Amino acid sequence: MAWSTKSRIEIIVIILLSLLAVLLWYEEISGRAGTFSSGANFFLHQLTASQPLAAPVKNSAEKPVASENSSEYFLVARVVDGDTIELEAGEKVRYIGVDAPESVHPKKPVQCFGKEASKFNKSLVLGKKVKLIKDISKTDKYGRLLRYVYLADGTFVNLELVTNGYAQAATFPPDVKYSEIFVAAARAAREAERGLWGACR
Repeated sequence: MAWSTKSRIEIIVIILLSLLAVLLWYEEISGRAGTFSSGANFFLHQLTASQPLAAPVKNSAEKPVASENSSEYFLVARVVDGDTIELEAGEKVRYIGVDAPESVHPKKPVQCFGKEASKFNKSLVLGKKVKLIKDISKTDKYGRLLRYVYLADGTFVNLELVTNGYAQAATFPPDVKYSEIFVAAARAAREAERGLWGACR
């Protein structure tokens, strides 16, 4: 059987390493370690260091995670309700600082203006790409991403819901960057009886 050049080199390297290991062992047990030992150790280091390392295996099935890069946009694949969406990659995003009436909660009945809030949210974001901005917390207790959400045209979705009366302001520390803005918008919507403020008494 013919040996390739690569195979011959590998066999020679193995033989040399074995011989050097035996000589080093002999010097150690005979107590005569000297210049040969130092040179052999150096040679062994050079041989092993020159061997290529295996490349890391990349998981091709890994889904993209919503980035904190403010220039990156993500496609909204589904609107869960008035304050929650699902991205194309399957991650759910809960809007920070707002609370829309329930429309799909498994343990609560549909609340007043819940369906309207969900419908309005769909009209804003469904099938569109949005920018996601984190405050302090990464996720809530349900594992949903907590984010401020923006459309490509600059529309601040969280604030849009509150301003038009489709959600109330809901402050949950430590994510309070825009809490004063949301509270002021909710007050104005209530005074003007917009959305849920006029429909739900």
